[in-house]
Amino acid sequence: MYKAKLDLINTEKAIKDVKDMFEKELAYALNLTRVSAPLFVYSNSGLNDNLSGVERPVKFDSPKFKKEIEIVQSLAKWKRMALAHYKFKEGTGLYTDMNAIRRDETPDELHSIYVDQWDWEKIINEKGRTIDYLKENVEIIVHTLHLVQNEITKRYPNLDKFIDDEVKFITTSDLEKMYPNLNPKEREYEITKEFKTVFIMQVGWPLKNGKPHELRAPDYDDWLLNGDLLIYHPILDMPCEVSSMGIRVNKESLEKQLTYTNKLESLKLEYHKAIMNNELPLTIGGGIGQSRICMLLLNKIHIGEVQSSLWPEDELLKAKEKGIVLL
Repeated sequence: MYKAKLDLINTEKAIKDVKDMFEKELAYALNLTRVSAPLFVYSNSGLNDNLSGVERPVKFDSPKFKKEIEIVQSLAKWKRMALAHYKFKEGTGLYTDMNAIRRDETPDELHSIYVDQWDWEKIINEKGRTIDYLKENVEIIVHTLHLVQNEITKRYPNLDKFIDDEVKFITTSDLEKMYPNLNPKEREYEITKEFKTVFIMQVGWPLKNGKPHELRAPDYDDWLLNGDLLIYHPILDMPCEVSSMGIRVNKESLEKQLTYTNKLESLKLEYHKAIMNNELPLTIGGGIGQSRICMLLLNKIHIGEVQSSLWPEDELLKAKEKGIVLL
């Protein structure tokens, strides 16, 4: 039977400690300024994140608005528009608290229909659109996580350290070569169990077997300059994805990826027109899961231990049988 290392009150205190520390350290390390962000956008703006391209956003209308409105799924595109709107300079950026509803998510230990993450975005130049610069930013994020882990385990000494400071970088194609007989999730498990902290790069384009490692929307990340940060959770014995990030599309990569996915009609949308007209800055950015990080740093085995959400009856029963106390 599972027993949490922190009771409910200390869990709530530790959640705030983790979020306050990480937010402060991340902003300093990446030269970011906190901004306010929307909970919803117009459906026809092209600003909502389509994630893998199949998830359905939550939509609604309002008497004073003539357009359909959507709850954001992430702020991948909005952030780039905001950097231009606020007139940020090269080498600086923004971060914000992003809260979303993902109606098609299947709730389990790592997934909830409620999403909370830090969304961040930073202006770069053309020379920064490289794998090396992407890796540099990944290492900064991991180092920040490691710093927070060291501090949180001082405050709560009974917690174990799950996050290694050294990152294993690997492309999806090299991962396929390593484990040709496994599916993508099985490959992620094997590589993360061996190296603990792993960044899997170049997610989106098809691999040798003709299928992508994972579906990815074609209009925010450049599929040659992106990736997912995974950390091995030793109690659950599974990889925990804590961030998806990348260098964003420029005019050429946007058109190429929209052509491949047969979505060239998106070029009629405001956001896409702005990229094609070179009206938006070149950027790098991503989302960092707040609850996922709290799970790891506080040695929790269910995301419901660090966030208050709704759970189906079967998930509530499983948690009760395992001794998991949900918020």
